[in-house]
Amino acid sequence: MDHNEFQLLPGDFTGLEADLTPEEKGLITDLRSYLERDVRPVIDEHWEAATFPREIVAGLASAGVVGLAFEETRPFVNSAVFRGWTALELARVDASVATYVGVQNGLALGAIGLCGSAAQRERWLPALASGEIVGAFGLTEPGSGSDSARGLTTTAELVGDEWVLNGAKRWIGNATFADIVVIWAKDVADGQVKGFVVDTSLPGFTATKIERKVSLRIVQNADITLNDVRVPADAKLEHANTFKDTARVLRQTRAEVAWLATGIAVGAYEAALAYAKERMQFGGPIAARQLIQERLVDALGLITSSITLCVRISQLGDADAQRDEHSALAKAVATSNMRQVVALAREVCGGNGIVADYGVGRFFADAEAIYSYEGTREMNTLIVGRSITGHAAFV
Repeated sequence: MDHNEFQLLPGDFTGLEADLTPEEKGLITDLRSYLERDVRPVIDEHWEAATFPREIVAGLASAGVVGLAFEETRPFVNSAVFRGWTALELARVDASVATYVGVQNGLALGAIGLCGSAAQRERWLPALASGEIVGAFGLTEPGSGSDSARGLTTTAELVGDEWVLNGAKRWIGNATFADIVVIWAKDVADGQVKGFVVDTSLPGFTATKIERKVSLRIVQNADITLNDVRVPADAKLEHANTFKDTARVLRQTRAEVAWLATGIAVGAYEAALAYAKERMQFGGPIAARQLIQERLVDALGLITSSITLCVRISQLGDADAQRDEHSALAKAVATSNMRQVVALAREVCGGNGIVADYGVGRFFADAEAIYSYEGTREMNTLIVGRSITGHAAFV
């Protein structure tokens, strides 16, 4: 594709995506083409059926959106700002597809990339980036979500030259069809949280799909049980030795979830804007009505503030200056803005806003899951609150 065809999105009102490099714009342009050709036409059907289109795994890998952050797998040197824009571009088409990439790329590949040894990176990163294998990330448990730093009950015990894992995980994206899952468990010897690359075909590992979801229906979330699952000693990620190492992974992914939330807002806004231009009422398009324009402008203002915040947080990442409170603020603000935007977009579409055929209803429903995962608004608020006051108020 001719990379000169790069165009700004309608939701990027101040044109910040224009600051990307020519190579970055080229990948974005090719990604848009792939998403419009192979993903958007099938996504409503899969959302309604709560199924994941497995055929897009290879396509997304070929589009180059997995492994962008690491030397072993990136197609060219790129920025955290660019990687944020790729999350936005994915989410403006579908939140579930963006979430799949977020798990495959940010959580599974990211955990191994940040916490793995050179040998572990060499073994797993190229296979994940190419889509040869699918990964997942097992942190949340049935009784431990926001308090994962203290509340994990899954255990790991070193017995001879094997680690024995026992426990349960919940809400694990991709887990029903993943080849490997990065499992976080407490070492019974020292009580510290450690990370393990677990082959899902091992005896004692079970993943059961969570049914009847009303949000992110395409994402295959699962309950995982680990019953005396034995993994070799080298399955432990070399540099995943405390929860601080887990937090390093989450700091990066939380910022990208802020971008993802902004992408959902952009997708809903674009759909509502197109609808308003076509929908005729009282002898003309509703886009010509003052109250409709007010809702669209309010949505655009929220999107613009989110993009601006996300760009700055990612710039801090590029400068190696991003801290937990930065990504936490971005996630809290961007998801709150997203929630308002999808509501405004739904209002613009009236009753048609709750029907998947009109492009807004799916975003409206999926926003609820994004609002809560990768740290609830409340937990992220408390992370920022601790930073600005010096007082931890988590309990």
